[in-house]
Order: sequence, then structure tokens, then C-alpha cells
Amino acid sequence: MLRENLEAVEANIQAACERAGRDRSEVTLIAVSKTKPVETLQEAYDLGVRIFGENKAQELAGKYEVLPDDIHWHMIGHMQRNKVKYIVDKVDLIHSVDSVRLAETIEKEAEKRNVTVNILIEVNVAKEESKYGLMPEEVIDFVDKLADFPHLRVKGLMTIAPFVDDPEENRPIFAHLRKLSVDIAKKNVDNMSMGILSMGMTNDYQVAIEEGATMVRVGTGIFGARDYTQQV
Repeated sequence: MLRENLEAVEANIQAACERAGRDRSEVTLIAVSKTKPVETLQEAYDLGVRIFGENKAQELAGKYEVLPDDIHWHMIGHMQRNKVKYIVDKVDLIHSVDSVRLAETIEKEAEKRNVTVNILIEVNVAKEESKYGLMPEEVIDFVDKLADFPHLRVKGLMTIAPFVDDPEENRPIFAHLRKLSVDIAKKNVDNMSMGILSMGMTNDYQVAIEEGATMVRVGTGIFGARDYTQQV
């Protein structure tokens, strides 16, 4: 099943790139492996997957210790400040930075370990009360504050769009995030670039790619439905 799912997702990404006039190399697929056992991740690894996304810091750290060391780990879930220490030197990218206090904690832990941490700013484009992230109108000011953290590198923006039956409904969400990234890039803030747009999940990643996503986070489309009673 895993092989077939990966092939289907890859075909969808390729088709979306073609519709948007983009090269396939512009889009990174993150296999969202939260709650999945190590054996399943190893199977995906054996099929060529090297980039995994996790939602919980301690789950990520545990998998990091036992799986091959050429895996690139992404923290895509909401970060609690007291959990930053578990993953700050293990991840390629933290997708979910949405407060100065969290940025301060990452900076502090990164300095302790003498590492530089790549981050994305999470934006609640749809302004859903149930979601984390900065409001779009808050992001510009937030970017200026992050210039003061020498161990952080802002690489772009992330959003979690609403779960909808028709992916087309999320097209304006993705277009808004892309426009925001262009506006921020014009500011030329130190330690910041806007090369990454992390947007699109299993139900809407093709639309996200058409609107400029450079990273898509696909879990169910690769691994199938999750069993939350079997967490690592």
C-alpha cells in the first residue's frame, strides 16, 4: 500500500507542477509520520523517503535515535517551549514559530548547543480560532523582532488551511500566504529569506502547489488513516 500511495502522491505533485508551469524540483514532499510506528517509517525510508514531519517533539526525538541518520526531520506541529530542548539540534526546519517567547526559547537552546536553527513563521491566514499562528497583519512586525536572534534563520512561511470538502476553497488562503511572503521579502531583514512556502496537506496539496507551495505536508495520503491509540 505504501508504495502505491507514494507513487500516486508523486504523480499528483508532478501533474500540479505541470499545470502551474513549475519544475518538479521546486516542491519538497514531507511525509507526515506522526503517530506512525518506526517500522512504517523504515518501510517508507526503504522506498526512498528521506524527509519526515512530526507533530510532537518527544516522538520526533525518539524516532531520530533509532532511524537512519540521513533522514531530514521537520517539526510541523505546535511547539511547546519546554519541549524545544528535545529537538533543537535534530531538526532541519521548525515550521510552527508563532510567538516571540517561542523564538526566544529556540534561540536560547540553539546557543547552548552552538547550532543555527531554520524556522518558518506560522500564519493563521484563515483566522480560525482553533488554529495556532499569527494573524496575517501581525507578521510584518514579528519579522522585525526576529532579526535580533542570531541563532535563528527565517526561511519562509507556513499555514494550515481549513479542512474543506472542495480544495478550491483554500486557493485564496494559499494565494494570500504567497503574497505575504513577497511583501516580507521586499523588507530585506537580516537573517531572513522567503524561499519556503509550507502549505498544503493531503486534501489540498495540489491546489497549494498551483499557488506556489515549495513544501507540502502529506500524511494520510501516504500512510493512510492514523490510529491515535498506537502512538510511539
